Amino acid sequence: MSPSSIAGINKLSEAEKRAVYARIIPKGLVDLFNLSPDFRDNSGNDLLRFKYASGRPTVEMSLKHQFEFPDPIQYGHLTDTMNGQIHVLLYILNDPTSPRFDVDQLPNGQKTVFGTQSRNIEAEIRAMEAGLAPGQVRRGLRMLSKAIISFEEFITSLRHDIYFIEPLYYHNAVIFEHYGFAYQQGSKLMKRIQSGFSASGDLISRLDSSSPFRKSDHSSSIRLRSWSIHDGILGEPFSKVTMYKYVGKKMNINTCFDCTW
Repeated sequence: MSPSSIAGINKLSEAEKRAVYARIIPKGLVDLFNLSPDFRDNSGNDLLRFKYASGRPTVEMSLKHQFEFPDPIQYGHLTDTMNGQIHVLLYILNDPTSPRFDVDQLPNGQKTVFGTQSRNIEAEIRAMEAGLAPGQVRRGLRMLSKAIISFEEFITSLRHDIYFIEPLYYHNAVIFEHYGFAYQQGSKLMKRIQSGFSASGDLISRLDSSSPFRKSDHSSSIRLRSWSIHDGILGEPFSKVTMYKYVGKKMNINTCFDCTW
């Protein structure tokens, strides 16, 4: 029987693992960058790379449009839950034609882990002013709907009808709401944030321009709220939020009902 978990896939041969994980890649992404069926360039360089170990319950996949390009156009980090469901720890779609902002590293090259362990403030200010959200090194590809379709086909091929995702930032959670995800945990935090940014909320007074990420006009913007939260306005990190989605179904969750992007 074919595997139903990341650990099971990772027991397959290299060719079999590659074929299974390649199902995650949206066809629209392949067409947009005119990628070959084997994901190699004209010189034979492999554009699709993986980090996995045989039988281990985790995989990282990275797809580039050009071999020497610094950032992938698609990146995914998946793991198994305790009961064998698929959990997305991180998922990124980068537009390689857009400017890069080094929010993921300090000027000395030290990694910031997308600003969660340390911060390149100057790069973050430039990214925010350019219209990016926290954690983005480049503009996104605006292909999430197609990516979800491909991912759910992958999930179905593993004989699952539900999967989980961990939004790294506030704006990620709100976006996932729009695509039909619901909360396994974190619903109270999301409602607390909405209440805090409402007209009489406690977070409004903290939008005091004490930093570029805490301006008064941040209260009604999903993206700018996310920057304020990333800047510590909650007094605690945005964490312990897990969402889930049933394949082909959408839950009607909206915790930021009066917000613009």
